[in-house]
Amino acid sequence: MQYKFDKPVQGIIGQEKYQCTVEWRNGKFIADEPVTAGGADSGPDPFTLLLSSLATCTLITMRMYIDRKGWDIPQIGVNANLYQETKDSISKTIIDRDIIFISEMEDGQKVRLQEIAKHCPISKILEGEINVRTFLFRDVETEKQTDYSNDEITVEWKPELCQHSTRCFTQLPEVFNPRIKKWIDANGASTEKITEQVKKCPSGALTIKKK
Repeated sequence: MQYKFDKPVQGIIGQEKYQCTVEWRNGKFIADEPVTAGGADSGPDPFTLLLSSLATCTLITMRMYIDRKGWDIPQIGVNANLYQETKDSISKTIIDRDIIFISEMEDGQKVRLQEIAKHCPISKILEGEINVRTFLFRDVETEKQTDYSNDEITVEWKPELCQHSTRCFTQLPEVFNPRIKKWIDANGASTEKITEQVKKCPSGALTIKKK
């Protein structure tokens, strides 16, 4: 398992309703709720961010195709909106994506770009199976703890806190191997690599102690 980003997107909220600071790999931006929902409308709301993700991914995908084909199309746009309906107690979300042809184009090009739009990565994510996993870091004492050491550090494992994110053994299998009893080899990689990986544990089941 390999994440899309080395550094995760992080959101932080304080007491100001409902302004969030979102930090990504190259900067920060503000998200907020509209005034009608109690916010100050100082930034895009979560639904807007979701739709903008689809719109921009669609535009980039089409632009890549246009450039590869060498077509003379200076501008193209996308409108995105959604609505939700409930039938037989089942909630369904429908997202509409309209391609806006700002520049003059042949009809065949328009039809082809409609097909290309369906293949943008965000489209595939939204139309595929999505599981949202929520983890909570805890720093508490537990009854069970096993230590695995090398000359520089000790990896502390508290199985009662484990939430099975699988980050450890899928991202650093030379150190973490749940198929065997002594499943952590503290000499299987450099101290730096092990420390970096343990910091990614979202539950607090794995922690590092320096000698």
